Amino acid sequence: MVQEKIIVSTQPLQWKCVESRADSKRLYYGRFLLAPLMRGQADTIGIAMRRALLGEIEGTCITRAKSDKIPHEYSTIAGIQESVHEILMNLKEIVLRSNLYGTRDASICVKGPGYVTAHDIILPPSVEIVDKTQHIANLTEPITLCIELQIERNRGYRIKTPKNFQSVSYPIDAVFMPVRNANHSIHSYVNGNEKQEILFLEIWTNGSLTPKEALHEASRNLIDLFIPFLHAEEENFHLENNEPKGNFTLFNFHGRLAKPRQTKKEIALKFIFIDQSELLPRVYNCLKKANIHTLLDLLNNSQEDLMKIKDFRIEDAKHIVDILEIEKLFT
Repeated sequence: MVQEKIIVSTQPLQWKCVESRADSKRLYYGRFLLAPLMRGQADTIGIAMRRALLGEIEGTCITRAKSDKIPHEYSTIAGIQESVHEILMNLKEIVLRSNLYGTRDASICVKGPGYVTAHDIILPPSVEIVDKTQHIANLTEPITLCIELQIERNRGYRIKTPKNFQSVSYPIDAVFMPVRNANHSIHSYVNGNEKQEILFLEIWTNGSLTPKEALHEASRNLIDLFIPFLHAEEENFHLENNEPKGNFTLFNFHGRLAKPRQTKKEIALKFIFIDQSELLPRVYNCLKKANIHTLLDLLNNSQEDLMKIKDFRIEDAKHIVDILEIEKLFT
C-alpha cells in the first residue's frame, strides 16, 4: 500500500529510489518506483525484473573446503566446539565481494584457543569479506586449525552431489545469489481518462552489492538477453572478402578486427560486455586494464593494438576468436 502521495509525471518513464537502508552489514534494503506505465506494463516489468534479480546476478562464495585432519564431514575434532558439518555450514554463510572469474584459492590457519571468524580467512587480492565478524569455529584448546578453501563466482545455486567428494575435500552447497529477496507491487491511478500504473520494486541484498547496484546489473542482463531479438529480421551482414560463414574469424587478412557494417549492430555490441564471454581470467583482466569493456570496444581494436597490451600474447588473440563464436552473434 502506498502511504505517501507521489506525483508522477505523465511524460517519459522515470525511476526513483524512495527508500534505502542498511539493516546490517549483510542485509541491505532498497525500494524503487518506475512510472508512468500503461495498464499491464507494471506486471510485465515486475515479473521479469524479479526473475533477473534472483537468477541472473552473479555472486561469490566458498564452494569447497579441504583439511587433512578431517576424517569425514560428520566427524568431530577434539578441541573444537563445532562439528565439521557445522564449520562447513558456517563457511557457506560467509558473504564475499569480488570481480573474479573462475576459481581462486584461500585458506584459514589459526592456533587456539580462541574464536575463528571470517577475519582469519586469507584471501586473494580480488576478493573482499563483507562482514569479517562472521563466526566459523570456536577453538577451546591450543590446537591449530588449517583449512584450504576454494572460492568461485557464478550465478544461481549449486547443490553438492556425491560425485563431488574427494579425499579430505568437501564441497559446500553454493548459493551465488547476492539478492536475498525481491518483490514488486503495483499502484493504479487515473490520469484524465487513462488508467496508469506505478511499479514498486523492493530488493534485499546480502551486502555484497547494494540494491541499486543489483537493479542496474539485473537490467543490464535483461538487455543482453533481448538484444538478439532486435535483429531477428535483419539480413546477415556480408564479409568484404565474401568468405563463407563457417570460415569467419575475428581478425581479417590485414590484422584488423572485423567490424559490423550496420550502425544498429554497433549499438547492440555496445551493450554486450566481455564478462558475458567465457574468457580466461588473465585475458579478461588484460582487456579490462586496456579499458575494453564491451564487444564493440574489442572490435574497434586491431590485433596490433591488442598486442601492445601488457601481458597480452598471440595465443590470447586466438583464444578470443574461439570463445566469441562471432558467426553466432551476427546471424
